[in-house]
Amino acid sequence: MGKLQGKVAVVTGSDRGIGKGIAIALAKEGCKVVVNSYKESEEAKNTVEEIKKLGNDAIFVKANVTREADIKNLIEKVAEKFGKLDIMVNNAGILVNGTVETLTEQDWDRQMSVNLKGVFFGTKHAVLQMKKNGVKGRIINVSSIAGLVGFPGISAYCASKGGVTEFTREVALDCAKYGITVNAINPGVIVTDMTKGMINDKSTKRMLLESTPIGRFGQPEDIGNAAVFLALDESSFITGHNLVVDGGWTAR
Repeated sequence: MGKLQGKVAVVTGSDRGIGKGIAIALAKEGCKVVVNSYKESEEAKNTVEEIKKLGNDAIFVKANVTREADIKNLIEKVAEKFGKLDIMVNNAGILVNGTVETLTEQDWDRQMSVNLKGVFFGTKHAVLQMKKNGVKGRIINVSSIAGLVGFPGISAYCASKGGVTEFTREVALDCAKYGITVNAINPGVIVTDMTKGMINDKSTKRMLLESTPIGRFGQPEDIGNAAVFLALDESSFITGHNLVVDGGWTAR
């Protein structure tokens, strides 16, 4: 029996990349998983089918994390289908390139809307649902090492992920009295569609590898394994923590 047998999880932005890695990892431990994206796609369908092949239930719910009504509807559908919500993973995110001199107001707002406001909406409605059912649940926010250290050329992204990092700490204090833990994962360089441009550039790839002491890039399943750890009952005394999964990047 999986360590999360009988639990119900939502993973935003789980049609591909890190989100998919988290969804699959949770399913392998027995979770019923709600797969989410802002649009219906073959990738989302494939994620649902992969989970079902593992012997676990999964559904897809379309929702744009920047719209509170969408997230409210997402959580309501989870409750209707499965009766409860145990684990909320706020993963959906985008990367907007630009320095402080070149970013437009529209760029800035788009970055914050997805990466920070989306985490706020997901956390808010997950906590309300967990409290309603008396569930001592788990909120897991996907931040980044860019929320801990600076990276040139992505000032809005760093700001958004720094916001997620600090938001996680504060909400953990608010929710501790309910037995709901709130933690974040701060990935390093993970092989996804978001990073493929950097990894495909030889000089950038060399620099990134040289900055990663373990000598390889992370895979989505590395972040999935971290999410499983934070979702376990055995992790109930861990809250307000930012779990760095970066191959040693920030230890340098």
